[in-house]
Amino acid sequence: MNVSVKGITKYFTAKGTPAVFDASFTATSGGITTLLGPSGSGKTTLLRVIAGLEVADQGQVLFDDRDVTRVPVRSRGIGFVFQAFALFNHMTVRRNVAYALEVRGVSEEAKRARIDELLALVQLEGYGDRYPLQLSGGQRQRVGFARALACRPQILLLDEPFGALDTRVRVELREWLTQLHATTRLTTLLVTHDQDEALELSERIVVMDRGRVVQVGTPGEVYDRPTTPFVASFVGTGNVLRGRVDGTRATLGSLSVPAPSGARHGAEVQAIIRPHNVRLERNDATAAGRSVGTITRLVGLGAHVKLQLSLHSNECVTVELSRREADSMTLAVGDKVFVDIEEPKLFVSDYVI
Repeated sequence: MNVSVKGITKYFTAKGTPAVFDASFTATSGGITTLLGPSGSGKTTLLRVIAGLEVADQGQVLFDDRDVTRVPVRSRGIGFVFQAFALFNHMTVRRNVAYALEVRGVSEEAKRARIDELLALVQLEGYGDRYPLQLSGGQRQRVGFARALACRPQILLLDEPFGALDTRVRVELREWLTQLHATTRLTTLLVTHDQDEALELSERIVVMDRGRVVQVGTPGEVYDRPTTPFVASFVGTGNVLRGRVDGTRATLGSLSVPAPSGARHGAEVQAIIRPHNVRLERNDATAAGRSVGTITRLVGLGAHVKLQLSLHSNECVTVELSRREADSMTLAVGDKVFVDIEEPKLFVSDYVI
């Protein structure tokens, strides 16, 4: 089932700034679409409008061709998983999963069969008689998924479902969610501020900033071809450098890259440079015209090494190298290196090149 959002605007105060403004996108049937943005960007509000927990001031929400903008939440056929688990601590796992079925008057036999099916699906067989406080955080969240799936929803909405968990458990549950989705193939909308989570899980990403949808695309499109400086700097890490067009080159402090086609001489340029697209050389055989940087910090991160460089024009640049590459260059704090950059994301005035 496709979910289409058309021109949604939501105010919480009559004269205030809208929490969501003129938001439009389509989440395709059977895929995972992620609403990605910083805190306060409007992503949770937009998800709650899709769920029917908030009423839009303008715009439409469509499930396929069905307009559900004013349809009550219980009639939308959705499952909702919250960040804070939202389980009943006085009820066993089975009772928590059964809650929505009991409200709908499902027979005991059908209810028992569905609970068994769901506990197997979320890999919690044998945990039905435990209480939430007897489970780990990851297990509690899987109970939340089972409860959301109990009534066979056509759409699954996830609001920062892994936000309350530690990093290791988050990574494990991302892999688990991928497997769960491969089994259910439910149309899924995920809210997160975690770029790694969005890039790993999503088929499409909706990037939001200050209540607006600023780009919609595949993870590759959003990461490699950002349409605004905000998207380029928020999705993945990046060094932000500013400069001007000088003839056929764009000068970024002591760095120089090809100028965007059609950019006028003297135009202001903003460049986003990924840390893994900064190249370092110790050999000065081709040093003419190349920028020189001094290593001010060097940190090992397992298979990778992160460096901070101070360039001659006082810019500070972060660089990521493989451990093998860094070891082969025998780098140390205080060393001077020659710097080249690849694939900068260049923005001139209000457009992207």
